[in-house]
Amino acid sequence: MKWFALLVLLVGGQAVASDDLAARDIIRKAMDHYRGQTSYSEMTMVIHRPDWERSMTMRGWSEGDKKTLVRVTDPKKDAGNGTLSVDGNMWTYTPRINRVIKVPSSMMSQNWMGSDFSNKDISKDTAIIDEYDHTLVETGEHDGQTLWVIESTPHEEAAVVWGKEVLSVREDWVLIEQQFWDQDGVLVKTLKAHEIRELGGRTTATRLRMSREDAPEEWTEVRTDAVDFDIELPGNLFTLSNLRNPRQ
Repeated sequence: MKWFALLVLLVGGQAVASDDLAARDIIRKAMDHYRGQTSYSEMTMVIHRPDWERSMTMRGWSEGDKKTLVRVTDPKKDAGNGTLSVDGNMWTYTPRINRVIKVPSSMMSQNWMGSDFSNKDISKDTAIIDEYDHTLVETGEHDGQTLWVIESTPHEEAAVVWGKEVLSVREDWVLIEQQFWDQDGVLVKTLKAHEIRELGGRTTATRLRMSREDAPEEWTEVRTDAVDFDIELPGNLFTLSNLRNPRQ
């Protein structure tokens, strides 16, 4: 009986490890699908409030897991504002004051330019892959495709603000939903795909809406108008010099 119990424990442990590995792999593939090896995109961000709404157009570049550059192109008063993220570090540039400012880690959860997206969200950070444990909690269906629901909880030493994140990923690696829960187990905000179509040679979520649970009538959407994946990018693109004096 002791040997049987030990066998059950070993088999059970292997099954859990296999599920964790599969869940992590799903998230990795979703992130790779979203970013590509490299990418260039043209986007419109719409910030909606009950009594007003404003929008701005942006250009964005990414390379690998750790390099992202976003630059505002319109309206005129915001044009030239840029955000650079490299290896977990972030800087912003504001032409009005002509200064590059490093964003401290304590402010990564702060709203980006008055939107419902945080600085960390804008950086397209993929730290969740390695800094969280992932468990497949549900399998369902979305538009005729398999949908995996994964609960991700941060490692104890991880410098994150969330108690957990819950991601829903389709079998074509499109991220359908991402929930952000606080340390007390309360759902704070949700990112949802409101439009999915072919763009840049792959199926992608072209309209993503972030909304807060405490103010559902307030939301921010990022609408991708054009995107190219796996393209050659200049070597000096993700630099502080280019952030201040754009050459792309």
